[in-house]
Amino acid sequence: MPTSGGLDSLTHGFWNGFLERVSFEVQAPMVRPKAKEITERELEVMHAFWQLGDSTVADVRDCLAESGRDLAYTTVATLVRILMEKGFVDQTDAERPFRYRPKRTFEDVSSNMVGELINSVFSGSREQLLLRVLDGRKLTPEEQAVLEDILRENQA
Repeated sequence: MPTSGGLDSLTHGFWNGFLERVSFEVQAPMVRPKAKEITERELEVMHAFWQLGDSTVADVRDCLAESGRDLAYTTVATLVRILMEKGFVDQTDAERPFRYRPKRTFEDVSSNMVGELINSVFSGSREQLLLRVLDGRKLTPEEQAVLEDILRENQA
């Protein structure tokens, strides 16, 4: 009967041989990269900030509830925290209740979102986007006048 030292060396030899035959590939856990753009729910919160300006989580929650989107306070607080991390809102004070204000404008956010839509859906073609928007629909005289004004401004 082998001594415990002999058993240890047999076990050690077995594992060394086993490990030489088996390839281990250690991978870091899959971590979702931080999204730079905004989700649909986050956009709803941003609309409330754009409407209210400097406000608390409770103010934003009430504004969302008035527009038919009744979310729990903790849900809105989480969304505001995420928007802070993404750089869409800033905290304006250090005392409770904390106040926040939009850091990015509606124009900035909507322009980026439309640009992403044009690139991802229409392969960068603004013409294709316009054709899809107008697809089977006649412009009202007011819409036509606005579009003509925009085109004139862009040519100047």
